[in-house]
Amino acid sequence: MKTQLARRRLGRTGFDVSEIGFGGWGIGKTMWGRTEDGESSTVLRRALELGVNYFDTAFVYGHGHSERLIGQALRDTGQSAVVATAVPPKNMEWPARASTPIGLAFPPEWIEQCTDRSLAALRVERLDLQQLHVWHDAWLKDRLWPKTLETLGRLKRDGKVRFWAVSVNSDDPDSSLEVLRAGVFDAVQVSLNLFDQRAALRLLPLCAELGIGVVARCPFDEGGLTGSLTRETRFEPSDFRSHYFGGERLGETVRRADALRGLLVGRHAESLAQAALKFCLSFPAVGTVIPGMRRRSHVEENVRAADGRYFDADLLGQLREHAWVRNFYA
Repeated sequence: MKTQLARRRLGRTGFDVSEIGFGGWGIGKTMWGRTEDGESSTVLRRALELGVNYFDTAFVYGHGHSERLIGQALRDTGQSAVVATAVPPKNMEWPARASTPIGLAFPPEWIEQCTDRSLAALRVERLDLQQLHVWHDAWLKDRLWPKTLETLGRLKRDGKVRFWAVSVNSDDPDSSLEVLRAGVFDAVQVSLNLFDQRAALRLLPLCAELGIGVVARCPFDEGGLTGSLTRETRFEPSDFRSHYFGGERLGETVRRADALRGLLVGRHAESLAQAALKFCLSFPAVGTVIPGMRRRSHVEENVRAADGRYFDADLLGQLREHAWVRNFYA
């Protein structure tokens, strides 16, 4: 039986989305080590049972594999949900750089091709939310931008896309403020977690002012804020975290996570993972937070974090002392 999970309005899209959404990168069979599709399908069904109704994926997550699994789970269960996917930059460059012409990242024909590809992978006639997977405000002055913008509008008019969104560069949440002010996108996806709190400074207040929906990604800092890592943790070579937490990074991450555990677990949350989710949900501008979930137990623990008991201004002030800005993706 499906359980009602607390929901919030995703800005001016009008979508009412579950506070805990589903991040689909980890089930795409790329960059996260070994996964089994049978288990991924079980996890998706459990998420739907517990009321998760927002699923975030991208074609680049296994060249449509994550999209296909999510689409199949929805068909198998007969459930409805808001599904967001994303157009990868054609040059496959993350993060976007100001010096890169938009024609190398998002030429109009590429956007249309990728949209058709995602429609086919999900087996739907219209995408609820289609995102540009990176962005830099320098592109607003690119000579090709008007044509790219026209393509976004045409795909909406043709009924292929309901709403457009943008996924903000992980290294700088301020790199998309101007395009948000321009009213091009109805929603934005941004990194937000106990370590990287930068989006709360300018992006979240701007989105609240303009009615732009916010999807908070990377709430666990790729696992660093789950409470499960130790200094002895080792990752498979095919798992990108073998680089992300390489060298001295793992030990420093564990040290900082332990400090947060001491402050939050017991008094404010059952676990560090739940505290990480509660942090994101403490900002009213956030519509949903999208942890990756590859085990049934992950879904059940994460959903319990959405209990309405989030962090007040005093605690958020204390947590700012634990902010840690760095770019482990580089």
